Amino acid sequence: MLEDRHHALVSDIARAEKVGRTYVGDILRLTLLAPDIVEAILDGRQPTELGVHVLREGFPVEWVAQRAILNFDAHPAAGALAPDGYRRRPS
Repeated sequence: MLEDRHHALVSDIARAEKVGRTYVGDILRLTLLAPDIVEAILDGRQPTELGVHVLREGFPVEWVAQRAILNFDAHPAAGALAPDGYRRRPS
């Protein structure tokens, strides 16, 4: 919807999808998560206390701050991160 520019506003998307504006805003905010955090969640390596309820409360835009707030710095299963925030795969 956003890619084809049919809906420019959150309220347009909400109306088209028949959902609330708050829900659309919450989903769009997830696009701000650091790539390594998204990867860890998709791989099931996120901290056990991290759930949708935590993400819907909000999080900082800065990736380093996200890792600290969402407990990725102290979570060994999240994998070692390079300074740019991406996990390096063995070559």
